[in-house]
Amino acid sequence: TWSSTGSPPAEPKGKKSRATHKSAALRGNYPRKAVFFMQVRELMNQSVVSITPGESASLAARLLARHQLGALPVCGEDGGLRGIVTDRDIVTRCVAAETDPHKVPVREIMSRNCAVISPEEDAAEAARLMGAGQVRRLPVLEDGKVVGMVSLGDLAKCRACDMEAAEALSEISENIHRPPTSGTSD
Repeated sequence: TWSSTGSPPAEPKGKKSRATHKSAALRGNYPRKAVFFMQVRELMNQSVVSITPGESASLAARLLARHQLGALPVCGEDGGLRGIVTDRDIVTRCVAAETDPHKVPVREIMSRNCAVISPEEDAAEAARLMGAGQVRRLPVLEDGKVVGMVSLGDLAKCRACDMEAAEALSEISENIHRPPTSGTSD
């Protein structure tokens, strides 16, 4: 509960969260509601597996499978982000196009100008960017270099972010068109 001075309650002893405390505006005679923001740094996967633009789509597919990932950041020799390649990119832009994945460079199938986020941003901003861009993963950039990846799954695992994750998933799924099931009429 909040004190009569309007200050937030003291954080419980022994709590080791690096989340920062912010409060919502007063509404009528009700006390302010405490809102805790979790930084992307606390949720992201720091073990980044990346690929260069000149590598083959076949190598990208093997890396995705070996590391059980859905996306790889595509980085230049300087470590700067050039784009992102997903398992879906490989299937739709290479395999379905009937091109040889061994001969197709990642630069030809990767998505450019992808949404990115800073490790200092809060998880709600990551969820907003995912929903707006209809993506499930974001590269985390610091000083122009990829330092991690944050996924919708990472947000969903965090209790403080479950509403943001649900909202992002709803926005991502909004434009999915499913074929009508057989035996039904409109």
